[in-house]
Amino acid sequence: MKDQSPAAIRDGASCKVISGVHAGKSGTVRDIKTGKTRHVSITVVLPDGDRIKTLAKNVIVIKP
Repeated sequence: MKDQSPAAIRDGASCKVISGVHAGKSGTVRDIKTGKTRHVSITVVLPDGDRIKTLAKNVIVIKP
């Protein structure tokens, strides 16, 4: 697995969660936050409208 920089993840991008609790789900990136410990967390909005929070290192951006 190749790590991508947090700069590659932008608001509105399509993404797929590849690891963690929500592995296998995909949706649109909405909220990007960097914590005090420099971990980047994002909110992913699923097609049915549900929202999940995950770390940016657990997702890959899907290119259209």
